[in-house]
Amino acid sequence: MISQQLQNSIEKSVRSLLDEAGLDYSDDVNIYVEQPAHLEHGDYSTNVAMQLAKSLRKAPLQIANMLKIKLEEEGNIENLFHRVEVAPPGFINMHIDWKEWAHREFTLPLNNGEKVIVEHTSINPNKSAHIGHLRNSCIGDTLVRLLKRVGFNVEVHNYIDDLGNQLADTVVGILNVPHKKEHSRFGDFCWDIYSEVNREYEKNTPLLEQRTKVLHSLEEGNGNLSWIGFLIAERIVREHLEEMSEFGIHYDLLVWESHIVRGGFWAAAFGLLQQTAQFYRETSGKLEGCWVLKQPSSETEAKESEHSMDKVLVRSNGILTYTAKDIAYHLWKFGLLEKDFLYKRFSEELWTTNGHGIHSSFGKADIVINVIDHRQEYPQAMVKQALEILGYTQQAEKLRHVSYGVVSLSPGAAKELGIDTSDGKASYAMSGRQGIGIKISDLLDLMEEIIDNKRSDKTGLASRMIAAAAIRYYLLRFSLLTEVVFDMQQATEVTGNTGVYLMYSYARAVSLLNKAERELNMQPMVPEEIRPMEQAEYSLIRHIAAWQDTLYAASKELSPNMICNYAHELATLFNNFYVACPIIKADSDKQALRLWLTCKFKETIGDALTVLGLPAPERM
Repeated sequence: MISQQLQNSIEKSVRSLLDEAGLDYSDDVNIYVEQPAHLEHGDYSTNVAMQLAKSLRKAPLQIANMLKIKLEEEGNIENLFHRVEVAPPGFINMHIDWKEWAHREFTLPLNNGEKVIVEHTSINPNKSAHIGHLRNSCIGDTLVRLLKRVGFNVEVHNYIDDLGNQLADTVVGILNVPHKKEHSRFGDFCWDIYSEVNREYEKNTPLLEQRTKVLHSLEEGNGNLSWIGFLIAERIVREHLEEMSEFGIHYDLLVWESHIVRGGFWAAAFGLLQQTAQFYRETSGKLEGCWVLKQPSSETEAKESEHSMDKVLVRSNGILTYTAKDIAYHLWKFGLLEKDFLYKRFSEELWTTNGHGIHSSFGKADIVINVIDHRQEYPQAMVKQALEILGYTQQAEKLRHVSYGVVSLSPGAAKELGIDTSDGKASYAMSGRQGIGIKISDLLDLMEEIIDNKRSDKTGLASRMIAAAAIRYYLLRFSLLTEVVFDMQQATEVTGNTGVYLMYSYARAVSLLNKAERELNMQPMVPEEIRPMEQAEYSLIRHIAAWQDTLYAASKELSPNMICNYAHELATLFNNFYVACPIIKADSDKQALRLWLTCKFKETIGDALTVLGLPAPERM
């Protein structure tokens, strides 16, 4: 990786400079290299000289010149750079020797074999999934692909909340709310039941008592109501998995909340928490009879309007809160409980926790990453706090919450779904309780139709695959905490920042390379000489060189949209290059370089498409 080599060489030069001045190297020195926005400023740049001005008591420009001399003495970073320049007020700009770069193999920094558990999707198994759920799954699956690409050992979990209020509501609705309407899928039937029972609660409050009864039965297990709940949940989970597979999303393990409770995992966690002063049973006040986890006041003062100062883990009626079960689950994830699940196959390549099964090697993570929307920030902080209270500070530091914004519908998308848009809002929020939203299956059908209507040639990639890729990319390209206002027409544009544009660009490169082989009998090879390049050629190769830096940065920041931004710019630079620089009809002295650049683009964009979970089609 170029930036890592640069940082190592610059650090060596900085240490030498400080040593000559009789000063110690400080970890406060942040050696950061980046690609300058302007091509004339070189391929990489650093401002480290300005950081050293105070300690060395010299002008940054003077320090930059001293560092330049040291870098040149050491071979310009292993001969990879042919020119190092100094620019006011103290930047060091470096220019790559592209012939040398073309013959090098660059690798990502090796991780130490750490195991990462990524939990994502985790949809309540009470109705069909909607587009908001899909954003979670697309982010999670892309992080899985990204972490695997940079060398981590990744295990993918999908947590099934089969003891929660939402499933209880669906059970209550099926047993008490008459509903007769044709549906092709059970989850769609439950979608209607769930919204209808929530409306029924408002005018028939005694029905809420049925929810409490169902919740108790679900936790106890083995009774009539618990079996009804289990059958509903399993059927809907299978439908969710079918939907996700159309987007290339898969899992290693389903973890059922009921198995955490019935398998004694919460009991084991409860025993550990009881040994701390912060976990106790309230004997008076509004929380009398509840088991609570004491909150540090400084962390909760701002949240008192929403949350109690003491977080309830076990209610006075004995029902566990979601957070209680999540604490137990995370203790198991990190291998901190002397308990394990038993496992069975749920499908050919997917395992599930089970009351009767076999032992396996799931869990025991070094790092845990949870993809959960920003509204769950407080419960996630509670899990981290519980680990810290129990003395597991190292594990608490390795628990990462990937938070993201919700998905709403654009006026156009809402109108297509029959939602009244006469109020002129900029976006329309979804609500499962009110039955407002767009189911994943309906969205995919609509998008497939839009794609099909836009295509003149339908002999390439299937319209449904293009539709799934277009949806997936649209949900990934925004920064994580941005609210996504989904617009079906925008997502399917052939130009602009869309998945369709990236796939078309890849297919164009494949077509060019095939044509070169067919008409010119030429295979792309590293050219013997990389002549002075035209701007479009230089801009493209420079961006290709930054791919590993982007991969590494995105994996550190857990940011899929960094890959989207890189891939979109790469595709744009390639298409600019394609227009500005003839390839098949190029002069003989230019042809080899341009074919090789096309090949390098194809390899790089193909790698990016794989990380993003999009197809790399030979033709669209």
